[in-house]
Amino acid sequence: MNTLAHNQYTQAWRRLGESVPRPKAILAVSAHWYTRGTAVTAMASLPTIHDFGGFPQALFDVQYPAPGDPNLAARVRDLLAPVEVHLDHSWGLDHGTWSVLVHAFPDAAIPVVQLSMDATRDTQFHYELGKRLAPLRDESILVIGSGNVVHNLRLMKRQEDAPPFDWAIRFNDKVRTYLASRNHEALIDFSRLGDDARLSVPTPEHYLPLVYVAALQSEGESMSLVVDGVENGSLGMLTAVAGVLPSS
Repeated sequence: MNTLAHNQYTQAWRRLGESVPRPKAILAVSAHWYTRGTAVTAMASLPTIHDFGGFPQALFDVQYPAPGDPNLAARVRDLLAPVEVHLDHSWGLDHGTWSVLVHAFPDAAIPVVQLSMDATRDTQFHYELGKRLAPLRDESILVIGSGNVVHNLRLMKRQEDAPPFDWAIRFNDKVRTYLASRNHEALIDFSRLGDDARLSVPTPEHYLPLVYVAALQSEGESMSLVVDGVENGSLGMLTAVAGVLPSS
């Protein structure tokens, strides 16, 4: 629903899009393309996927008609070798991608490519894959990881003003500390936080995009926290950016 909302999160994403140098293209790692094996969208035109149910019609009416970029898809495949990367022509832009980009880059004019996450591999694998994408930063490609540090729909409270669970606060605070101190090992081995991790990350797909962002952080580079918060008790909204953002 943040797609349709005007709140601290959507305003922060809009300011982020306005403050960074306009990218040549965007590579998005979304929690909602969790596959067996690794794939990248390789079409020149991508459909807007409405991969959810039970929401207002206005959300299903949203379109984000950004072009694809087959050349970038091929570049990603080459960078990730020897991992086999399937050039996909059946997916598109899911809501993990367009619900953020509709605020950050509302004109939908920048080419977008999505990279799937292999559900059969561990966190360390995804971190190493993210590190191989680092050359894209020097090629004016913006790499986005879209998920939630805390994501437990089973325990989510329906009231909009519901306070966050204590375990959600503790886990989110730990992750924020690890990001600030560049403690990537702790981010990878997040399960050592016990019950806080188990409740905050009941399944890994929403946490893993953060691992790709951390992997792209250069030595000595800071991590800027654009916005933070836990909504509905168990949905984390932390947004982190590798590097120092220009002042607005």
